[in-house]
Amino acid sequence: MKLLKCTIVIAGIVLAAANAYAAESFPTKPIRVVVPFPPGAASDFLARVVGTRLSEVYGQQIVIDNRPGAGGLIGSQIIGKSNPDGYTIGLVGQPHLTNVLLREKKPYDVFKDFSSISLVASIPNAVVLGNGVAASTMSELVALAKSKPGALNFGSAGVGSSSHLAAELFISATGIKAAHVPFKSLGDVFSEMLAGRVHFYVFPLSAAMPLLRDGRLRAVAVATPKRAYALPNVPTTAEAGWPQFQSDSWFGFIAPDGVPKKIIAGLNASVVKILGQPDVREQFLKGGSEPAFGPPEQFLKLQHSEYARIGKLIQDLGIKVQ
Repeated sequence: MKLLKCTIVIAGIVLAAANAYAAESFPTKPIRVVVPFPPGAASDFLARVVGTRLSEVYGQQIVIDNRPGAGGLIGSQIIGKSNPDGYTIGLVGQPHLTNVLLREKKPYDVFKDFSSISLVASIPNAVVLGNGVAASTMSELVALAKSKPGALNFGSAGVGSSSHLAAELFISATGIKAAHVPFKSLGDVFSEMLAGRVHFYVFPLSAAMPLLRDGRLRAVAVATPKRAYALPNVPTTAEAGWPQFQSDSWFGFIAPDGVPKKIIAGLNASVVKILGQPDVREQFLKGGSEPAFGPPEQFLKLQHSEYARIGKLIQDLGIKVQ
């Protein structure tokens, strides 16, 4: 019995020493960043901007691993089940929470299965029209929808996605009726909007910026208190007459639970330093997002408050739990 206890103690000491060494020497190989959405999504844009700078800081390759599916659920599960050594992290947003809130059988525990690293960005949600919609302002869109109840539709990245919740808020605030059309691929969304078969979509701005910039799609409002840096000529929803509709998206880095605290602290310090650089801020702003960062505890606190807020929103909007 004494031998067994001694063996366990020695094993614990060896493991602690190994973890300490790993934290001190981190990183010694490429880091994988899991993005639960496809290339071109807002989270993909953010991951690639920060990933490029992290590669320069660490002298290691940062591999962006897009794992779309089930509204972000697949990517979150991959992050949570990864080896907790710091070499797999993920960039997630509200769907990381809603995928739990929308399911009776919980796929993971948001707070026990993950470690927070840092908030990365806040992104205005913009009301964007599909081609052929006979409206050029938010007021005209609302009037058109009210003149033909249920005739218009809106797209989203899936049930419970940030774009779905934002659009439901828009519908609730304006009192219109519209049909929900969920998509698996951002490319499919754009194709259908350009063809005029999807009438509007409430985008996290970064995802829609390429098509807005070249004029192929039109934004009629941004749902934040101030105008977006990237769309200075597009009014806010308050300016358009609906101050009650406010909506933005956030994204941040997480890791599987169990990553040594020194590695989490080191990753946080590197991300915060990168996001504080003026040229990175400019790149974010031009891409439709705004840097937002702080200590891991701050990001964890945000997730707790968002979990409660989104849970109530799902209940209030009557979105069905699966």
